[in-house]
Amino acid sequence: MSDERLTISAERRELTGKKVKRLRRAGLTPAIIYGASEPVSIQVETRPLYRVLRESGNNNLIDVQLGDEVRTVLARDIQQHVTRGDLIHVDFLEVDLKVVIGGEAELVAVGTSPAMAEGAGMISFAMRSIDIEALPEALVSEIEVDISVIETTEDVITVGDLTVPEGVTLLADPNTTVASFVYARADIEEEEEEEEGLEGELEPSADSVEVISKGKAEEEDF
Repeated sequence: MSDERLTISAERRELTGKKVKRLRRAGLTPAIIYGASEPVSIQVETRPLYRVLRESGNNNLIDVQLGDEVRTVLARDIQQHVTRGDLIHVDFLEVDLKVVIGGEAELVAVGTSPAMAEGAGMISFAMRSIDIEALPEALVSEIEVDISVIETTEDVITVGDLTVPEGVTLLADPNTTVASFVYARADIEEEEEEEEGLEGELEPSADSVEVISKGKAEEEDF
């Protein structure tokens, strides 16, 4: 997560229900803080809130200055208008910095796979995010996947191969596949056509069976 804590100012909110439309027209976004202490309805200036939410994602802590007190939170549910994208409402989860909580981290590819050098295929990800667990200050938004370890077309990367920051626990089976090499569809179709051609050329003679057997042995060695 970011080394510098994000901060934003808020005020307690009196308006609720349909009346919150007045807040949005005034450039304010209704929100709620819940979790470690009693829930409190708040209102936040929309423009600075946009900026903070873009930087924080779901796993970066935010300090909400509410009068004389500071609430440390994570943005959890961000409601936006379907077409305009305007902020409608935000739920903030207040956290206890000493209590482990769950989150989700995006899996990000880094490095270059030698298996892709000949252009016969690409690295395919079986999962794009992973559930994690950590103290609030140790949460991360991304976990790097070094695809350079996929040196041959047979290599795979599993959850157990991932390197995670100190204090972060991955909540997935270590044997689960994260990424592997897959051949390009054109190459697969070409191989299938070659196999079909060989099957069509088979004749019920000793010579033809011997030739086909040699061909299969060569393919397996390759």
